[in-house]
Amino acid sequence: MKKYLLTVLAMACLNSYAQNALSDELAFRLKDEAFANSKMEELAQFMTDELGSRLAASQQKLRSEKLVVEKLADLGLSNPRAEKAMDFAKGGWDNQKNYVAMTAPYYCSFAANPKAWSGSTNGLVKGEVVLIDNPQSEEDIENLRGKLAGKIILMPVTQHYEVSFEPLAYRYTDEELAAMETDARPGRHNYRRQQGGGAYVMPSREQMMKMRELQQKLSKMIQEEGALAIVNTRGTFNVVSGTGVQYKSGDPEPTPEIMVPLEDGGRMARLIKRGEKVEMELDIKNVFTDNKQINNVYAEIPGTDPKLKDQIVLIGAHLDSWHGGTGAADNSSGCVVMMEAMRIIKALGVSPRRTIRIALWGGEEQGLYGSRGYLENYLYDRKNDKKLPGYDKFALYLNMDNGSGRFRGIYLEQNDMAFPYFKEWMKGIETLGFKTLSPRQTGSTDHVTFDRVGLPAFQFIQDELEYDRTYHTTMDTYERLSIADLKLDAAMVAWIALSAANDNGRIPFKPGYPKKDQGRPF
Repeated sequence: MKKYLLTVLAMACLNSYAQNALSDELAFRLKDEAFANSKMEELAQFMTDELGSRLAASQQKLRSEKLVVEKLADLGLSNPRAEKAMDFAKGGWDNQKNYVAMTAPYYCSFAANPKAWSGSTNGLVKGEVVLIDNPQSEEDIENLRGKLAGKIILMPVTQHYEVSFEPLAYRYTDEELAAMETDARPGRHNYRRQQGGGAYVMPSREQMMKMRELQQKLSKMIQEEGALAIVNTRGTFNVVSGTGVQYKSGDPEPTPEIMVPLEDGGRMARLIKRGEKVEMELDIKNVFTDNKQINNVYAEIPGTDPKLKDQIVLIGAHLDSWHGGTGAADNSSGCVVMMEAMRIIKALGVSPRRTIRIALWGGEEQGLYGSRGYLENYLYDRKNDKKLPGYDKFALYLNMDNGSGRFRGIYLEQNDMAFPYFKEWMKGIETLGFKTLSPRQTGSTDHVTFDRVGLPAFQFIQDELEYDRTYHTTMDTYERLSIADLKLDAAMVAWIALSAANDNGRIPFKPGYPKKDQGRPF
């Protein structure tokens, strides 16, 4: 009897980790659909050129949501819809005009971009440029009082540019991938290299905190004094667009703030330090709206198994972007991969046992608003530390948000129970280069929302293609996309999602979760 009970227990344990592979024939059909009939080029142009920028809660974002819902319907997916995730205190903001130039000691137009939620100029304005270079104390700021009215304030970020001999894009080496397969708890390790284009000596955390406090005091004085605008610099090769000012809907309109490249700001700063009088002219028009809603876009391929159809295999990426470019690498790339994966599965005519849902999140750039809203609306009540009905029906989440590079494997967020599943599922896509299962964590995007309450949610290991050059910049456009890599990524997502949707078992949740102190996923 004792031996019999041990056998039963052993079988029960094995069944809880049961995995079953899809057929080789289905793998062939899936890859044939992904590469012979790919719609990636079409989807990529749609998501970038046609949609444009998609700043959270902006009119551009609302427009894109409607168009994406229509596109998901065209792909034959069920119940495509935009749905509120949560409220957003800043409200909506859109840039409608942007002209910036230096007019003295000579004329030079600048590539520039306004900071999100900053104010407008009163039409075309002209003024002398006053350099405020890294104030060290409140006394330094107070000494400026009475000197800023009608001026254009140049505040370059203190950075030292150094030539870098690292390439702008790279593939992970076999040695780097092998290193990722080792455990490194505790801590997050995603092996991001410093890419080409220069390295910077950045301030310490304490220095950053002090600088931020002084910056807030300075910004308040500039507003009170009536300066025409603030000009900031950061980055090189291009214009940083991924920045916003402190603002809450209903507050007075902030001083106009613009970003210019490090090279242009540095030129004006050097001229001023040499005693030259530098003047600029600007015409900036930004429009504020009272939309305080962050939305997500969803669609499904419904499950067919009576016992499993209510369980959800979730795949997603964030639809929102910053406003300077068209959010190509960050994160149109993720959106089109997930959309193409759903199209591939639909085209195969395979009926998944579990429901496969695509989620295109809003407000990721401002603090994971979209995925947090999904969690709080369907999975977990943070306020009351209570699981919602959807929590126990959650099967898997796959996230993409690391640019346009090829998948090389996946970070499994220290979830040891996930390894046997992915080892089985990856068999059909190892020939595509999906070979690395890393126990390590990687952060700062939407999968973290779900992982922090114990749910199986993962981000892919991707080759980095010019990511540091384009991340949150005006250069994040269609040209940053590697269509060949994205085709491969979509095939891999489709295979893993379909495998998870049809497996007899599902990845166990992390033991001991959700924890009360883990209930705030950002």
